[in-house]
Amino acid sequence: MIKNGTYPQAEQKLSPHHDDRTDPDGISVLVVHCISLPAGEFGQPYIDQLFMGTIDTNEHPTFGILKGLRVSAHMVIHRDGRMVQYVPFHKRAWHAGVSHYCGRKGCNEFSIGIELEGTDTAPYTKEQYQQLAKVAAALVQEYPALTPQRIVGHQHIAPVRKTDPGPAFDWQHFKQLLDQQLYNEDI
Repeated sequence: MIKNGTYPQAEQKLSPHHDDRTDPDGISVLVVHCISLPAGEFGQPYIDQLFMGTIDTNEHPTFGILKGLRVSAHMVIHRDGRMVQYVPFHKRAWHAGVSHYCGRKGCNEFSIGIELEGTDTAPYTKEQYQQLAKVAAALVQEYPALTPQRIVGHQHIAPVRKTDPGPAFDWQHFKQLLDQQLYNEDI
């Protein structure tokens, strides 16, 4: 299901905000994030513009802090389940920032970052959970060091600095859907 670092079911856009990993075979963590621009608003073009480096920071009063920011995620899953991939999985997206996991710093080097359009407190949609489970299963099958136990939230790799995907994300439900994808189980 992963072909040349891409997920064919996702729309492909190449963000300029990425670079090469030192070890493309060392992918071992999947980080779940959430994003909305402006905060709490959905269906706007600004997430795409941020990751493509084209956002006009004068467009909204809260965008000033984004000026000069160079960030990306491997993929965004929108509220309706639409997926956009910005960085091939074997490349390094700039999603984690200052981070650590299991004693290793700099999670961008060995992780994949997937953003859900949302907030820490707004329930995520059925379509987002379903798409995330499908993509996560494909990634677990593609990258041997990436196991279901190594799927974490941004809050887990940057605990003081970040809170996403937050209390609104239902980890138990996601894990059930992931198991269904991986093992063809009914839930």
